Amino acid sequence: MCLSIPSQITKIDRSRNVATVDTMGVAREASLDLIDQQVDVGDYVLIHIGFAMNKIDEADALQSLETYKEIIAIMEEEELQHLIIENDHSTRRGEDE
Repeated sequence: MCLSIPSQITKIDRSRNVATVDTMGVAREASLDLIDQQVDVGDYVLIHIGFAMNKIDEADALQSLETYKEIIAIMEEEELQHLIIENDHSTRRGEDE
């Protein structure tokens, strides 16, 4: 399964047919060779293996990004809880010795 995070176009180099995109704060280049829609700076696109595949509605993109942020927060919380439990077990083993 492949997840595609909405990426906002920040710059377009028409001579190379490449866009610079922002994917949740990470800048990268994506080829525009496979997209069949006109795109401009500010548009949101979905990228797969370095190619912009399609343009998406801004409202949908922002909703998806919010969902990804929620998932990341949950994952970070679970990781923090795991580290606390792990630390607690390590501390208890040290007391038992």
